[in-house]
Amino acid sequence: MSAPACGLYVHTPFCETKCGYCDFFSVPVRNCPTAPLVGRIVLELSVRAVDYADRIETVFIGGGTPTILPLDELDELLTAVGRAASPPRVREFTIEANPATVGDEKANLLVRHGVTRVSMGAQSFFPAELAVLERLHSPGDIKPSVATLRRCGVAEVNLDLIFGIPGQTNETWAESLSRAIDLEPDHIACYGLTYEPGTPLTGLREFEQIEPVEEGLEAELYSQAIETLSDAGYAQYEISNFARPGRQCQHNLIYWRNGPYIGVGPSAAGCVDGRRYKNVADVAGYIRMVDSQGHAEFESETIDTPTLMTEMIMMQLRLLEGLSIAAFCERTGIEPLRAFRKVLPRLFDLGFVAVSDTHIVLTRKGRLIGDAVMAELATACDNSSDAGSPDPTHPRTGGSLP
Repeated sequence: MSAPACGLYVHTPFCETKCGYCDFFSVPVRNCPTAPLVGRIVLELSVRAVDYADRIETVFIGGGTPTILPLDELDELLTAVGRAASPPRVREFTIEANPATVGDEKANLLVRHGVTRVSMGAQSFFPAELAVLERLHSPGDIKPSVATLRRCGVAEVNLDLIFGIPGQTNETWAESLSRAIDLEPDHIACYGLTYEPGTPLTGLREFEQIEPVEEGLEAELYSQAIETLSDAGYAQYEISNFARPGRQCQHNLIYWRNGPYIGVGPSAAGCVDGRRYKNVADVAGYIRMVDSQGHAEFESETIDTPTLMTEMIMMQLRLLEGLSIAAFCERTGIEPLRAFRKVLPRLFDLGFVAVSDTHIVLTRKGRLIGDAVMAELATACDNSSDAGSPDPTHPRTGGSLP
């Protein structure tokens, strides 16, 4: 059997400023010279990717805002990625950008280096909502930025939007969706705003300086996105992601299907050959570690069967295709219908899940509380010796998936 396709993720942490809701590792570019870190990322790439170059099929450069790098450093980074991942084999090459961070010169550079997809953090088309998120761009920056990417030959464009922003209404959300659709992106991601521990936005909520939207409204906004985007030709394929036919994000599908991926850069994580690792989340520490040992790994674990089962539940059920029964059996040795027998019938009766001969899926109702349903299945997963054969009494929908 041939080795599975592998993804490559490269983390560049630099941003103009740190957005108040963001809990990813990022640093304001004005506080940190970029060239030393780029040089060490290039070095780690040469060490990490050497054993996997013939398996890498997707590349994703994220952050941070990678396109904030000076032109020569971005060129250096993209050149190194091209050496690490064989261009003929790579079928999708994504880089993240913010509006107004990519002019013609940078866009042309991206295309020359084989970038096929740019994921842009639009988030909202309303200044007041962007201000709550502490985004620096204005709504007027989004359309010209998309036009620049298209004009310079970027094949695919994704726009990120956020719902559940304090002060957001059904009307403003409908307008943001409409204006995003008018730009004809290939892919739209709609994320519910989350209040991550330790972020400034969470602090504002705790001190009652902002008022989160009510849960009922947040559910309405999510349903509104599904209906609006479906009517516009964007098929939902993951809880938060919608795409034109054939335009699903192939790199993220590797994550959601529990495939292998390499992580390079400060705070990046990788998971290959049954082992997961994470790099140190500190620029100076990353530089020191790469200089001394060629990588900046500070923790790792071997993925045992219970961990793998939980992760397959939590990742694959995000997809509308659902959790593959065959893949779960093959990779864990456990029959999922029997493993979930303590809770699956109840979740089925409540209308949260559907079951076919090949997959377990969240229904649309189940996706509204997806995290809770997935957590219940993961908690109940039975790794006992009698979980190896199917349970014929389990509910099935006759192969019809929602």
